[in-house]
Amino acid sequence: MLDAAAHNRLPAAPGVGYKPQHFAQITTDPGAVKWLEIHAENYMGDGGRPIAQLRHLSEHFAMSVHGVGLSIGGEGPLDADHLARLKYLVSWLNPASFSEHLAWSTHDSHFYNDLLPLPYMDASLQRICDHIGQVQDTIGRRMLLENPSSYLAFTESTWSEPEFLAEISRRTGCGLLLDVNNVFVSATNLDFSPQGYIDAFPLDKVGEIHLGGHDEDQDEHGHPLLIDSHCAEVVDPVWALLDYTLAKSGPKPVLIEWDNDVPDWPVLAAEAARAATALERIPA
Repeated sequence: MLDAAAHNRLPAAPGVGYKPQHFAQITTDPGAVKWLEIHAENYMGDGGRPIAQLRHLSEHFAMSVHGVGLSIGGEGPLDADHLARLKYLVSWLNPASFSEHLAWSTHDSHFYNDLLPLPYMDASLQRICDHIGQVQDTIGRRMLLENPSSYLAFTESTWSEPEFLAEISRRTGCGLLLDVNNVFVSATNLDFSPQGYIDAFPLDKVGEIHLGGHDEDQDEHGHPLLIDSHCAEVVDPVWALLDYTLAKSGPKPVLIEWDNDVPDWPVLAAEAARAATALERIPA
């Protein structure tokens, strides 16, 4: 049974990305799941069954809103209409957390259905900080910024990714969302140590951790190429990297992301149970 209560912060416990086909199972048998995350762009309408279900769930679970369309890293200004819709959603849902990506997805009037990388340099740093300040001022709360999955490196970059994210947090006051699968994907693709990345990451700024599945492929030279697809179970090396991270950071809210080829609820609940086991090993 669910406990109806006010939820103004994410617990250091497992959460899952909410999918409407799981509504009945989540409300009757949530298992280890203590909080839910939605994609903001799916809930910017005024009513209907999706909003009604979301209102119901928000009475029983802490909620996190995860944006995918603001284009925080884009060269142009943020979309004012998109920001207004986000502000409305956040105002009535009152989630425990809002997050977005260190990426861009717009150029002029074009929107790309992907989260695209950017070079880590002083000019992009200032632009991102300005955008984050605008978002935080608009929604009236601190946001989290997520590290990307990377498939290439820019020769123009003058900051490492952990240093870049740490400086963004220092300048804007935003928190960080650490996607451990993204770290593993990037480390494999760009040939660096994922543990070294975690060692350099400002873990004290982390408000949420993500885990997800990925696809395995090869590049044109036959080297491993991982694709962040959110369409499979979390692999054992990523679980091990989560253990490494939690041992350094202490307990954090841990989300299972599964956005494509979404399985039946028992499969997703089992992933959440495995996250609960990982958290139980860490002293509070």
